[in-house]
Amino acid sequence: MVDVTEKNEAKTVNRADKLPNSWDPQAVEAELYQGWVDAGYFTADPASEKPAFSIVLPPPNVTGQLHMGHALDHTLMDGLARIKRMQGYEVLWLPGMDHAGIATQTKVEEMLKETEGKSRWDYSREDFIAKVWEWKEEYGGAIADQMRAIGDSVDWSRERFTLDEGLSRAVQTIFKQLYDRGMIYQANRLVNWSPVLETAVSDIEVIHKDVEGELVSFRYGSMQDDQPHIVVATTRVETMLGDVAIAVHPEDERYKDLVGTTLPHPFRDDLSLQVIADDYVDPEFGSGAVKITPAHDPNDYAMGLRHNLDMPTIMDTTGHICDTGTEFDGLSREEARVKVREALAEQGRIVKEVRPYLHSVGHSERSGEPIEPRLSLQWFVKVEHLAKMAGDGIREGDTTVHPKSLEPRYFDWVDDMHDWTISRQLWWGHRIPIWYGPEGEIVCVGPDEEPPTGEGWHQDPDVLDTWFSSALWPFSTMGWPDKTPELAKFYPTSVLVTAYDILFFWVARMMMFGTFAAEITPELLGEGQQDRPQVPFKDLFLHGLVRDEHGRKMSKSLGNGIDPMDWVGRFGADALRFTLARGANPGVDLPVGEDSAQSSRNFATKLFNATRFALMNGAEVGELPAREELTDADRWILDRLEEVRGEVDEYFANYQFAKANEELYHFAWNELCDWYLEIAKTQIPRDFDEANEAARTRGHNTQLVLGRVLDAVLRLLHPAMPFVTEVLWKALTDGESIVISAWPTTADTNDGVARDSQAARRIADAEKLITEVRRFRSDQGVKPSQKVPATVDFAAADLREQEGFIRSLAKLETPPEDFEATASIEVRLSQATVTVALDTSGTVDVAAERKRLGKDLAVAHKELETTAKKLGNEAFLSKAPDAVVEKIRSRQQIAREEVERITQRLEDLK
Repeated sequence: MVDVTEKNEAKTVNRADKLPNSWDPQAVEAELYQGWVDAGYFTADPASEKPAFSIVLPPPNVTGQLHMGHALDHTLMDGLARIKRMQGYEVLWLPGMDHAGIATQTKVEEMLKETEGKSRWDYSREDFIAKVWEWKEEYGGAIADQMRAIGDSVDWSRERFTLDEGLSRAVQTIFKQLYDRGMIYQANRLVNWSPVLETAVSDIEVIHKDVEGELVSFRYGSMQDDQPHIVVATTRVETMLGDVAIAVHPEDERYKDLVGTTLPHPFRDDLSLQVIADDYVDPEFGSGAVKITPAHDPNDYAMGLRHNLDMPTIMDTTGHICDTGTEFDGLSREEARVKVREALAEQGRIVKEVRPYLHSVGHSERSGEPIEPRLSLQWFVKVEHLAKMAGDGIREGDTTVHPKSLEPRYFDWVDDMHDWTISRQLWWGHRIPIWYGPEGEIVCVGPDEEPPTGEGWHQDPDVLDTWFSSALWPFSTMGWPDKTPELAKFYPTSVLVTAYDILFFWVARMMMFGTFAAEITPELLGEGQQDRPQVPFKDLFLHGLVRDEHGRKMSKSLGNGIDPMDWVGRFGADALRFTLARGANPGVDLPVGEDSAQSSRNFATKLFNATRFALMNGAEVGELPAREELTDADRWILDRLEEVRGEVDEYFANYQFAKANEELYHFAWNELCDWYLEIAKTQIPRDFDEANEAARTRGHNTQLVLGRVLDAVLRLLHPAMPFVTEVLWKALTDGESIVISAWPTTADTNDGVARDSQAARRIADAEKLITEVRRFRSDQGVKPSQKVPATVDFAAADLREQEGFIRSLAKLETPPEDFEATASIEVRLSQATVTVALDTSGTVDVAAERKRLGKDLAVAHKELETTAKKLGNEAFLSKAPDAVVEKIRSRQQIAREEVERITQRLEDLK
């Protein structure tokens, strides 16, 4: 037996020596990650007979940097990919980048202005696009390196780009199919217009800000009060140059005689203003009359359609006044706002003093200027059929939304969706595949067709909205419209993971195009359910937004943004990931701060130290002995491991990342490290040569249990903390990599045997007894390391087997025969109330303890005085919220109890 033990000791030392003295993530993470990639662990095999699991990465902008939202998104996706890989699935997590039309073009234009002093207009279209590709190759995709830094287990061999050849083929295919079915059309519609970028922009690229403007009230019609006239008010007085009507409520008696008449325009002879009646107008607001500029306001545009009004555009693409035939032509919007107001004042039409007015104004996210609603010729997708299929996919359960509470948001959007503006007046992007001929011909060209040639033929200059190509992402990245092994194996994808804030802009559009593509190519994407086309993903998990520790949105103006790469450098990738995973409740925003990251870093260190200690004490992974040969503590920890494993499996299956990781955190820290490891110290003999056979057997059993529990815990934590778990697991098991290890099952924990409730009860009683003794010793001023003699009736408490580790952990010595107690404590346990009698004489420095207690008593009295003053202040009580008052009352009660406790303790020390 001694020889075997010596061999075990040598093996133990060797395994412990595989670990450094402390955990330094920066020293190992990059090398570990590259090793995983080189080994091919993340590369998916479409020919595999394993069940498939697939995720497509929401493609970040090629111009982007990893922000906290990305970090959360990627942490959760990577966690799922790693779990499924360990559970025996063939996993494809497909990465890629979005060409980000406006963002990329803007960045390159800024670069050219700085480096060459040129704009894009100084280049031909082809030369400018070549410049963008050069920029993309040199600077684009920095986020890919950051993805590696946080451990994303994506299949880099299948990385895609929304402007690569395959994606372009898919875009042209879907465009032509929609066009040929009459679902893509061109029309003059009101759009969000960026005068700086000179393009239409999507709703998601418009940020609304409160702006201090001015409210101008002026008079249309006669200057005589007894003659026809109407007063209107506006914050954009320059738009009156395009007014064609004045709207009033149909039942407003003040204007009934004017409805149907016209009033002259003060500056334009070619325009007159119809007085119309519409229920939209609020007769109680202002004068009860509203000026109508259909070509420059969304509400006015809708009213213009209802009443068949003219819609003259009064601004060019740069936001300058044009085609009005007035002195204001050529002025910018801002200049015209001043000049028009002054001209109205000269005519005596300003009826009230111009006053400041705070109102919300949409601004371009990319260029920063106020958006101009502008009537413009654009391409649109007719969404009625597509939106219905997207809605039915959720309603009929083809795709399941997590959390279900977000379904109404989705339906609000798809059930009332307007036709989608898909054209952008840019050069960088998928150019619209429409050719115009010299005789007015219009031809849509598919990917396998040659465009028409000859004199007079030219292609539409616009490009498609970036969201158009992104909407194809789940299937275009796998080779559609061609038949590929990837589509056959991995489509539809298993789950889409993204933030709820792009539910409308991206998720709904993927559902629209995914169901449409399946409808037109069922042989490639598969039949749906009950005559519905196949959906692009089976589960939709929507997580919240990352906010600062006070719950505020992160922004440059607040200066509260957090760079995830800063956390990786300071705390390690595992700490970043665990912080985010531990707070990721479905659909709920996540506040984070440095304290959270430090806590996660401490947890990684705790795991490292615990594993190193276990290896130094002979922990090993092997076959467990029979249950009856184990101690209560061994059986208890295995039972708890099985309970935790089952709960964690259930949580992950339902995308409850926060609950799963919180459960693992508390089990690993509190139960495994703080209790079982400490108990294991007392069960593993220190001197194998002199230990008796029973002790050696018990110790070896504990080494096996400790190794088994650590093995399972490391594998359960691997999805959130891949780096530290890899290092520790390999040292513990001598395995190849935790990445390809098996996910824990019942066979890894307690083989499915019934939970030993008596062992659990005895360990719970032992923990309570130790905790109460430790608290009492602290109150008595006994040093934590000081052993004191004590008597305990372990038999009455049914804790005879636990006596050894209870005395060890509570620092209680077996008393001598002439023992006399100087203090005692009663602890109520499940089987009996146990009296612990201690002799603390000679263990307390009375003078030092009285001095310490005196300081504590002064603090308690001060708190009692402070709370009494607040609770005695009637003015405070009448204004303070109930929760605040209750909190102060609670503080007062705690202070009162502290005064009593410390006073009694000082009395005892006399």
